[in-house]
Amino acid sequence: MNTPDSRAAHGFSYSRQTFEELVDAALAHAKKLGATDAGAEASEGCGLSVSVRKGELENVERNRDKSLGVTVYVGQRRGNASTSDFSREAIERTVQAAYDIARFTAADPVAGLPEAGDIAQAGEQPDLDLFHPWDLDSEEATQLALECEAAAFATDKRITNSEGAGVSAQQSHFFSAHTRGFRGGYASSRHSISVAPIAGKGDAMQRDAWYSSMRNAGELASPESVGRYAAERALSRLGSRKISTRECPVLFESPLAAGLLGAFVQATSGGSLYRRSSFLVDSLGKQVFAPHIDVLEDPHLRRGKGSAAFDDEGVRTVARKVVDAGRVEGYFLSSYSARKLGMKTTGNAGGSHNLTLASRLTKPGDDLDAMLRKLGTGLFVIELMGQGVNYVTGDYSRGASGFWVENGRIAYPVEEITIAGNLGDMLQGIEAVGADTYNYGAKTTGSVLVNRMKVAGS
Repeated sequence: MNTPDSRAAHGFSYSRQTFEELVDAALAHAKKLGATDAGAEASEGCGLSVSVRKGELENVERNRDKSLGVTVYVGQRRGNASTSDFSREAIERTVQAAYDIARFTAADPVAGLPEAGDIAQAGEQPDLDLFHPWDLDSEEATQLALECEAAAFATDKRITNSEGAGVSAQQSHFFSAHTRGFRGGYASSRHSISVAPIAGKGDAMQRDAWYSSMRNAGELASPESVGRYAAERALSRLGSRKISTRECPVLFESPLAAGLLGAFVQATSGGSLYRRSSFLVDSLGKQVFAPHIDVLEDPHLRRGKGSAAFDDEGVRTVARKVVDAGRVEGYFLSSYSARKLGMKTTGNAGGSHNLTLASRLTKPGDDLDAMLRKLGTGLFVIELMGQGVNYVTGDYSRGASGFWVENGRIAYPVEEITIAGNLGDMLQGIEAVGADTYNYGAKTTGSVLVNRMKVAGS
């Protein structure tokens, strides 16, 4: 695994060995107090963030944080506590606090650490190449941010203002262990460049933004290309109009389409399912997506933003097909939610890992232009506002802006509209997925065409 082996390495203050000693001390004290089981995790993060606006430096932030979290079980009663003080006395006080909480908490028949057979052993923890520290000082970061914003302004005289540009370099590492035999940890990094230019003047102003985010700074898009593309997006929205209320097909740009995938994850996650607060309760084995749709999960993708050899409980992760030909083949479960449902953990304590939504109908040439032709006449959405998703009913209503498309070609930009439907109908109504794939966090998909939605305008 990627592990910092000395304090000086990579700008961390603590070594992996120190973290192991801290965690082992916490577990030993929990046992001494009489805990049935216990788990502990030591972590440290540090980074640099710089923001500029209109050619001037605005903020330079350096962050450094550390934490030791402890979970103690007394029978089927559970307690949690944490500290940022790594002294022996503070660790013992924290373990005592977790133990006291557990003693006075009501028993939960499904509480407990994962089963031994589910735990990732040392030989099952591949190096996923997640740690690429960026040796960047504040002056260099400022220069990159300035170049990014300058490229946006240089794109066109109609770029008149900016909400700023930013550069961030972040890295962290952790070590976790518990009394069922799990031991593991690794270092990871995440770096980004972003900008938000404004086009036009007065009431006709439009803004947009773009960014690049990678584990390895060497794989980031250039500051100039990020700035230029953000500017082009803002310019394309000038002259936006309202449209009348209607029903029509809707094409979601690929970064937004990842949100539809996120909604599916939310609706099939253990907490939503056992509380029965999801429109996809009891959906295992049922047709939820259109029959040409597959959803794959690959936790072991090298440098993936959602990659992990084990989940937050130390359960091994495995590649799997979550949706096969539109049918739900698996949920997203922790040990706790799996027990509540009478099922087995899927290694998703802490969330999903590198999901890809794909269509069996997609051809290599199905770029955005091809998807607009498939849309024909309808709405191409590039921005969504608000949180209007009801996961109990599946009802979906979001503020939106984008472009009205006629005969497969963009006719004009539109704004101040609302799109509405039901997620169940929307997932079933996916007609096509583009080859214009985009990775948004831990989710990858092309643009997604939904056959019919309500569009509320003027």
